[in-house]
Amino acid sequence: MPASLEFKGDFRFISEDAIMREMKKILLTGATGFIGKALTRHFFETDYEIRVLIQPTRKSPDLPKGISVEAAVSSLNDPRGLRAALVDVDIVYHLASQEALGARGNLLEIDIQGTKNLVEAAQEAGVDRFFYLSHLGADRASAYPLMTAKAIAEDHIQKSDLDYTILRTGIVYGPNDRFSTALAQMIRFIPLIFPLPDQGDTLLQPLWIEDLANILTWSLDNPKTKRELFEIGGPEQLSFRDIIITMLDVMGLQRHPVSFTTPLIRFGTVFADYLNLPIPTNIFWLDYLATNRTCSLNTVPHVFNLLPSHFSKRIEYLRPLE
Repeated sequence: MPASLEFKGDFRFISEDAIMREMKKILLTGATGFIGKALTRHFFETDYEIRVLIQPTRKSPDLPKGISVEAAVSSLNDPRGLRAALVDVDIVYHLASQEALGARGNLLEIDIQGTKNLVEAAQEAGVDRFFYLSHLGADRASAYPLMTAKAIAEDHIQKSDLDYTILRTGIVYGPNDRFSTALAQMIRFIPLIFPLPDQGDTLLQPLWIEDLANILTWSLDNPKTKRELFEIGGPEQLSFRDIIITMLDVMGLQRHPVSFTTPLIRFGTVFADYLNLPIPTNIFWLDYLATNRTCSLNTVPHVFNLLPSHFSKRIEYLRPLE
């Protein structure tokens, strides 16, 4: 049986106007993740009520500090629990995924079937809007399981009656992320060199976490986003090699980029992943680097009225403490 919990943090004052009008409620999945925490902080500054969906676990959920949210405890594969979690909910932001677990994750159970269950429950509950975060390169015919799973999940959403917005994003970065922060850990751990998959020529379009959170927030008031899929990324297309060189400069370190074959790096990553070794990457992370992950540079400015940040201007958090 699902349970409802109340996580209390700092008090906040609500304007008289907000009291006079009916406040809309948002259900957020994946709230304990990197993007979910940032989005929770953004919505805390608005008049929306936030309910987070927490997977049943013995551990205390790692929610943003100092923020008061309502929490519903239910698995994405518990239709009864989802129905309870969606009571009085107007908007769903679906960010939950198993990709962070790498080879130990279950994409079929959470990313595919879990999304299908949530979509069906949201339709039954009469949810007004449904937002889903996907990846550039999502494709049912993809050779990479994560991209296939994302495409199937997208299909479940697009075939529904919901007013959905699907965002396929470039790699998202910011403090404590699984990209730049993980790469920085590898740079500090490995002396003299940095291993690049092949030549490091894969093009990426890094998107600053705060830009993504703004896009997700502002999309609620943008009618152009209803029943649409958008591919979004940062304002520049950078090779993986250039990203590493930029990070080395900001970190004040010297490493020599050395090319390794992708199969060799993949074997080492999978082996460490299955042994549950504390490495800052996983097999899905390598899949993302397997081919170019780019899109139009114009979508974010034209659709969302935002000039996204350049990668080199937003990675000050990687500088060494003085």
